[in-house]
Amino acid sequence: MSEAGTRPTQEQLDRYAEQFNQSQTMRLLGVRLSFPQGEKAVITLPEVRPEHRGGLGTAAINGGIISAMFDYAIGCTPALVDPSRRCATMQLSVSFERPLRGNTVRAEAIIDSVGTSTLFASARMYDEKGQVCARCQGVVKISQMKWASGESPAVN
Repeated sequence: MSEAGTRPTQEQLDRYAEQFNQSQTMRLLGVRLSFPQGEKAVITLPEVRPEHRGGLGTAAINGGIISAMFDYAIGCTPALVDPSRRCATMQLSVSFERPLRGNTVRAEAIIDSVGTSTLFASARMYDEKGQVCARCQGVVKISQMKWASGESPAVN
């Protein structure tokens, strides 16, 4: 896909997101991946369901859901460099700043730095009013192996 030193096209990123969004876990969680202007990875939860809410009767989004969304957002940032290579999240550090309430949620991740096999990224989680409610920093391993399809994540 991407040659050394070149960025993937928006078409390549859109195809990656389309295939990634077909995965069982993305559909089960109810989230969607996109790469607006090819500059960041965005995970949206367009409809917060009861199972996304926290325990003990709170209306806030559960921390596990927030962490999963951050994992996807941070873990998909290597596609901004080369969507043909496999990758895996190695480390996440999540900071919860305020309860995340509302009916829609969005996580946005950007690349902080990238080497030949390791990428550092940061992300923010926004409520439906656009307020930052949580932040994340992560490390992603970029493999030399291509996806099984040769261009995007393998989808069962």
